Order: sequence, then C-alpha cells, then structure tokens
Amino acid sequence: MTLVGADLRDRILGGWLGRIAGNMLGKPVERGEVWTRDRIDRYLRRAGALPLTDYLPEPATESEALDLRPEWRQCVRGRIHGSCRDDDIDYAILGLDLLERHGFGFSTEQVGELWLLRMPYLQTFTAERAAYRNLANGLKPPLTATFDNPYQEWIGALIRADVHGWTWPGDPPRAAALARRDAVLSHTGNGVYGAMWAAALISAAFTAPTVRDALDTALAVIPASSRLARTVRRVISLHETRLSWEETLDTVSVETAGLGWIHTVPNAAVLTAGLLYGDGDFTRTIALTVRGGLDTDSNGATAGSVAGVLTGAAAIPAHWTDPLQDRVRSAVFGFDGIRITELAERTLRLAEAAGGA
Repeated sequence: MTLVGADLRDRILGGWLGRIAGNMLGKPVERGEVWTRDRIDRYLRRAGALPLTDYLPEPATESEALDLRPEWRQCVRGRIHGSCRDDDIDYAILGLDLLERHGFGFSTEQVGELWLLRMPYLQTFTAERAAYRNLANGLKPPLTATFDNPYQEWIGALIRADVHGWTWPGDPPRAAALARRDAVLSHTGNGVYGAMWAAALISAAFTAPTVRDALDTALAVIPASSRLARTVRRVISLHETRLSWEETLDTVSVETAGLGWIHTVPNAAVLTAGLLYGDGDFTRTIALTVRGGLDTDSNGATAGSVAGVLTGAAAIPAHWTDPLQDRVRSAVFGFDGIRITELAERTLRLAEAAGGA
C-alpha cells in the first residue's frame, strides 16, 4: 500500500498530534520511581477518572501535587493552552531541522553539531547530556556515546526516532537505518536498537493493517537475540495467551526488574503492551501506556505517534487535540511557538521527497 496526498498528510499530522498529546498526558507523572502503575491508578480512582479517557485530572491533595512534575499545571485537563515544553517534542523538532538542513544523507557528526547550535545544554538529560558534554569537549562519535556515559541503553535515542518513521512511511528498514545514525551519537546496544525499533514501528504503522502487524515488522530491524527483541516478543506472547493487561505488565516487570525506570527495555515492554491492548483505539492506547508507569511522557508520546499514524489526525478525538491550540513550546532555538500543522507540513514535504529518492 502506498500513501499519497491527503491520506499521507492526515497520517503525518496524526503522528505529530498523537506524540504531543501522549506526551502531555504522561508529563505530570513522569517520575517512575514515585509514580508506579499502582499509584497512578489510585490517583485516577480517587478522582473518578478510571477508565482514563482524557488528560489527567488535577491533584486532589497538596501532597499529591508536590509529587507531580512541576509542569502539571499546564498539563492537566482544563488547564492546557498549547503544549508545554518537553524534550520528547524538542528532539522530534530537532530531527526535522536536521533533515531539512542536511537531507537523508546526514552524518552522526552533523547531528551533534546541530545539538550544540540549537539545543540548550540544561534542556538535555542522561545520555544526551553526556554526549553533549563530550561534544563540547571535542570528542567525536562514537566516543561521544561511550566516554563517561552510564546511560547508554536508556530511552533517549528512542524518543528521537519518530521523524525518521514519519518521513519514510512504509519503509521500516530505511527509517531504522537513519534512526541508528542519529542514535549512535549518544547510545549503544539496546539504546540504539530502541531507536531503530521505534522508527521502524512508526514507519510500518502507515501501511500495516493492524498494530500487531506493525510490531512484527519493527522487530525485523533489530537483532533477534537482543534483550529488547526478546522482551517485545515476550509481551506479544503474553497478549496472545489472553492475559489481562495488568497481568502482562506484572509478568514483564518482574522479568525486567533492576534495569531502572528510564532504561529502554522495560519501557518498550510498557509501550508494546499499551499498543497491543489499545488495539488501534487512540484513547485506549495512550491511556493504557501512561497508566503503565515508568517513563510515562516518553512512552505516551511514542504510543500517541504510532496510534496517530494508524488512525490519522481526523480520527483523533477532539478533546485530545483542541487544547493543544495548534501550538508547540520548544527549547529548540527558532522553533518556540511554532504551529503543529506547520511542523506536519514540513515533514510531509520531506516524506514526499523521500518517496522520489
């Protein structure tokens, strides 16, 4: 299946809107060591917000408010007036800028140069901050990823991958190859595989008949023996046995214990479960993914991107998109306040150019 014209435009816009809405949904509880899956559900239950079908409700108590991310006041239902700034969106914007500047032949070195030019150091975190520091000290890839960087397999590279899927719709291997070239600036091993998998997953979502088909296709671009691939396959197999979503996450959380709440592998498990049990429904997909805990805003963003591509922008319920007011706050120099529709149109032009490559 080849996507062209209005359908491709709608799917790409769906990816951008889904990523931003999913990020906003998960942002208030983005503290995986505090906001466990059980605690998130207790919060929602007290507010009468289960099942979750909208942005998070305001905290009921002062102690709950103190445990939320400071940005919660701009991210809960009734208070959203455009998206708040977040690195999960900044990197999608940086990826777009990278492709517009250097095309699909960009180098890993050019990724690093653009970070130094466009991204403030204090708006980078974990592996990206380590790589940024290494760049500023004159190191070149792949040393930027390996020198004094204990975060090499964390989720940072995965959250940078969307633009490669959006610009190569229906070509998962090409999307994964570009995501790998970006990822090796700051990550190794499962950190790189996570970026490749996410890019391929989003690319596959443009043409796959179901989310399960997209997941199967994405698995083909990473080593089958990697811990990431084994964990994703494990979630798929548990889903096939008709275990509940809760039972599936209980099982894989035990099997990935000790990796930490920002590591790629357990977060990919939460994301895979959200996609499978969401079964193509946008609201259910991002709600389950965020309720799964760990890196909630990153997982919500990627789940929203996949679900938004699968459904298209027109099918995303308005209560997710209207509060965004077609506007993005960003720390990327030159992009703060840009319209979401403009980002989507610029991405569409790249995707159309890629189709003729």
